[in-house]
Amino acid sequence: MMLEPMRVPADGLPERVTIYEVGPRDGLQNEPSVVPLEVKAELVARLAAAGLTTIETTSFVHPKWVPQLADAEELLKRVERVPGVRYPVLVPNERGLDRALDLGVTDVAIFGSATETFARRNLNRSVDASIEMFAPVVARARENGLAVRAYLSMCFGDPWEGPVPIEQVVRNGRRLLDLGCGQLSLGDTIGVGTPGHVTALLEAFAQAGVGPERLAVHFHDTYGQALVNTLSALRAGVTVVDASAGGIGGCPYARSATGNLATEDLLWMLAGLGVETGVDLRSLVATSVWLAGELGRPSPSRVVRALAKELASEASEASKDEE
Repeated sequence: MMLEPMRVPADGLPERVTIYEVGPRDGLQNEPSVVPLEVKAELVARLAAAGLTTIETTSFVHPKWVPQLADAEELLKRVERVPGVRYPVLVPNERGLDRALDLGVTDVAIFGSATETFARRNLNRSVDASIEMFAPVVARARENGLAVRAYLSMCFGDPWEGPVPIEQVVRNGRRLLDLGCGQLSLGDTIGVGTPGHVTALLEAFAQAGVGPERLAVHFHDTYGQALVNTLSALRAGVTVVDASAGGIGGCPYARSATGNLATEDLLWMLAGLGVETGVDLRSLVATSVWLAGELGRPSPSRVVRALAKELASEASEASKDEE
């Protein structure tokens, strides 16, 4: 049985990587059927128990646009916060920030776009107007002691505009950071990026004065490039990687955005490379198997599918031994 990979460290990689788990928010937001509140709360608890220390829990977007997350306030009230675990919440505007502050949220995120078309489709305003909208959100959040992250979507390609110039991504990313955001997550929303593109983009950010310590990466696996793109980012010094348990998720505003990078697939690669994460792979696989049952469909993660069989076989053998 192979329940973990052989550890063969590689040069040029960080010793430790922080996984920014987005399953409860980005993973579930595009589910066609509303997931029960108790399932969402249990998912968050299971993720924390598996060792994940950053779990993006929900979003305060208007329920009209993302009905799946209409229970944001109820979920945050139900989640039992574990010491040492951060529970970020996406806030689209000042009203969303007000709700987050009322509930004692300590970490928030804003969601910008590298392209005009997606900004208008997702935020119903131009890139410039969205930056203006975010400015008071970031300022007030920081005044209240909150950590603020910025997402930048469509960094590698846009389904309406096509390839996105690297200098355009850097320019709009810098604008979000200049508002006062502590971290910028670079999103390959439709999964078209390739390793050389990742390297070039990160080099361009470095030349613009933004080092890898301020960046995270968020890859979708539409074309099977998420892991290799992540490896390129790690070699460039990035140490924060977004991933979704079981590989669930997408983007409700971009039909070609399929599943996120599966947290388990990422963990398998990092374990084999000798990169520490503090996350228990077995526990997380069990969580994604459970979640797949709740969603009524198999997990897209290849590691979950492979290890689920191994763990089931192991449990069967243990049961026979007990008899």
